[in-house]
Amino acid sequence: MTKLSPEEVERRKQAIFASLSARGRRYVEKIGYDKWDPFEAPKDPIDIRRDATKRTTQQLVREFLQSRPPEAPYSNAYGQAVMEMAIGIVNDDERYQAMLDFATWYNEQLKLAEQHQP
Repeated sequence: MTKLSPEEVERRKQAIFASLSARGRRYVEKIGYDKWDPFEAPKDPIDIRRDATKRTTQQLVREFLQSRPPEAPYSNAYGQAVMEMAIGIVNDDERYQAMLDFATWYNEQLKLAEQHQP
């Protein structure tokens, strides 16, 4: 893309402002016309967020559910819980990290209990 002169940038900014609705103009006036940048790049959508393994929430959920044996019980509540956990882990939410830590610890406790049974 070609570099625009400051005059051209200002002309385009004024044209965009003129085309805004009354509500849009109020928003710009509230933040200040000088601070307003109609050319700033959009922010990344949430679904592009990735976890430590570089997977999106959808990838984690799909891979997990596909890894389950076909005879394993599955319900809408189960699927929703998997999705909620994946979102929490990807967003680095402390609550879901605690649930993961507890579930991992408890699984180890179950394995230890099985080893000590006659």
